[in-house]
Amino acid sequence: MIVTIDTNIMFQALYSSSGASFYILKLVRSGYLQLALSHTVFLEYEEVLLRPSSLRSFDLSREDVMRILRYIAYTGNKYDPKFLFRPNLRDENDNIFVELAIASNSKFIVTSNINPSCFANGLKIKKQYFF
Repeated sequence: MIVTIDTNIMFQALYSSSGASFYILKLVRSGYLQLALSHTVFLEYEEVLLRPSSLRSFDLSREDVMRILRYIAYTGNKYDPKFLFRPNLRDENDNIFVELAIASNSKFIVTSNINPSCFANGLKIKKQYFF
């Protein structure tokens, strides 16, 4: 099952290995979930997860996080959204996840930030504990 994963899930997964977000990454690693990935989404993962404040929160080294990002880049299903769908979400930066979900035909967008305006586009949004 192909899913689009919001950056907040990636952050939470690296922050705590006992939460639902970490379990989502375990499902990706096992192959049960297939991660949809675009260049833009990967750059956001990289920008957020490699911030000095993020590294301090994770208690991980930059190299540890780089290793995780390389794994994501290697195993993620790559898509290049050809059309920009601008559903005018409250957080304009979240549009990249909507566009990737549409381009990849993702079954769900997995996030801890549910924005009801996504439902108008026929997208299914699931919080991390759904899995």
